[in-house]
Amino acid sequence: IEEHTNFAMLSRLAKTASRTQATQVPKRFLNIHEYQCKELLRKVGVATQRGDQAVSGAEAVSIAQEIPDAHEYVVKAQVHTGGRGKGTFKNGFKGGVHFCEKPEQVAPLVESMVGQTLVTKQTGDAGAPVAKVFVGEAVPIAEEKYFAVLLDRKHNGPIIVASPKGGMDIEAVAEEDPDAIFTVPFNIDNGPTSQQLEELAVKLGFSDVKMAADQMGRLCDLFTKYDSTMVEINPLAQLTDGRVLAADSKILFDDNALFRHPDIAAYRDPSQEDSREVAASEHDLNYIGLDGNIGCLVNGAGLAMATMDICKLYGGEPANFLDVGGSATEAQVTEAFKILQDDPNVKAMLVNI
Repeated sequence: IEEHTNFAMLSRLAKTASRTQATQVPKRFLNIHEYQCKELLRKVGVATQRGDQAVSGAEAVSIAQEIPDAHEYVVKAQVHTGGRGKGTFKNGFKGGVHFCEKPEQVAPLVESMVGQTLVTKQTGDAGAPVAKVFVGEAVPIAEEKYFAVLLDRKHNGPIIVASPKGGMDIEAVAEEDPDAIFTVPFNIDNGPTSQQLEELAVKLGFSDVKMAADQMGRLCDLFTKYDSTMVEINPLAQLTDGRVLAADSKILFDDNALFRHPDIAAYRDPSQEDSREVAASEHDLNYIGLDGNIGCLVNGAGLAMATMDICKLYGGEPANFLDVGGSATEAQVTEAFKILQDDPNVKAMLVNI
């Protein structure tokens, strides 16, 4: 196990999804909701909270009543963004994460969230629509750890990034206390060894090393089995009774491998994506929306990147990356023009074919 002391590298790993979408094509990652992550975790034998998705107050109460022994309940808005707890809905309701003690108390919380738009630091003023919430038990956590599996160029394969300081921003931990970050590279075909996992469990401070190693091994199996690009558990919690449980999760998948996983592809929620990118994907166009006002339509990824660079060099701002490809049909080119024309930010078009 190596102590991870390079803050820049960890930041790059932890932010792979957002940065890659802005710099590489085609788009590589499918993001899914927290309740969907929990469904997937249960399939591979990873312990997580009891609960389910809800779209109404009545449905939420019914879910909570099925967990009568919960000491507290949690209601979480389901959006593809971080910072939910400190966010604000456009209807004035504050917070996308709330706790309550009785099943009937979840209803007004759900009604205040579903059908509304949640604004967080990551969404900008536009916010993100909330169509569903997760309703479940709030577990008694004794200690919070950080655990993630990522792809790393330096090791030419997957690595585990973990820390005994979970439940917080991992980049901040890396900057303030780099000795608290550990990485474990492993073979993508065979997975990490039991020795690697048990050594890591000891370093993370789990009281039940065998249980922690088992759960971490299952998370690594999930990563490879489903062609994931990131599995992040924060926190990977040790409960007051000693159990190890994935309390919160974020899982991303390689878009190019979704043909092998139709069950994962079905998790896609277009309402959480840029509508321009959704339209482009329906016509097999490589498109990434940006904030500029020069619409770019190009064939070839390299030429498209160079075209964007030229716009920037002369003081302009590209509104998008759009590679129609060398074998684009008339219909695809037509749709590409429609996407650019429908973008209110686009004031001019640059076609480079």
